[in-house]
Amino acid sequence: MIIDTHTHLYDEDFREDFDSVVTRAKEAGVYKCIMPGIDSSSYGDMCEVEKRLAGFAYSAIGLHPTSVKGDWEEELDFVKREFAGRRFCAVGEIGLDGYWSREFMTEQKRVFYEQIVMAASADCPIIVHLREATEDLYEVLEQLRRDGIRPRGVFHAFSGSYETYERINKYGDFMVGIGGVVTYKKATVAGVVERLPLERMVLETDSPWLSPVPYRGKRNEPSYLKEIVAKIAQLKDCSIEKVEEITTNNALTLFNIQ
Repeated sequence: MIIDTHTHLYDEDFREDFDSVVTRAKEAGVYKCIMPGIDSSSYGDMCEVEKRLAGFAYSAIGLHPTSVKGDWEEELDFVKREFAGRRFCAVGEIGLDGYWSREFMTEQKRVFYEQIVMAASADCPIIVHLREATEDLYEVLEQLRRDGIRPRGVFHAFSGSYETYERINKYGDFMVGIGGVVTYKKATVAGVVERLPLERMVLETDSPWLSPVPYRGKRNEPSYLKEIVAKIAQLKDCSIEKVEEITTNNALTLFNIQ
């Protein structure tokens, strides 16, 4: 049994063959999925999938950094209202993104900080998106440290070095999400996987994006998680069963979905 800790099953890319995608996932051994939130525009679709797949798909709530724009205050208020009204398995996908634009980076850092505080108030894990904003991340983490807040969660699609992980983890208790990129020929994350204990990893696809080899360039889906498991087992020189068992237990504990 394996858990996809990051899939956008509610995305429109799955609408035409949704049932087949879910069937293939279950046949591949995927028995639970975590669906990260993006913003209010996709929230209804996410909740509908969770309802439809009760016990299989779990919703998180969060404002994605690329959705932090002119209406960021309204979007952040939406997240806070929903979080106060029901239980979520995580706060995410939250974080910082300097790849597409740095126009709202100041606002991104504020939104990121406030959502971490919100999660910490309920002892809820966070799902962190980080892209070309590492120094900005340290600014937020330093502020959290000064305020006595030590977050826990997962760095989604981790692409940093092992040394970066060690530095980040001094500010909290973080796992790393290992996805399809680990199967790419020149993926630097492969070196991190070799050094990092399995007890610090969870599996993810980020489907419909970031498909693993041999599906690279095609739509990703949760059933492809088995390719990621096989690659991790190869890098760690251990059995597939060991990777499955440990990463599944990690995910169950982290997201409290026992």
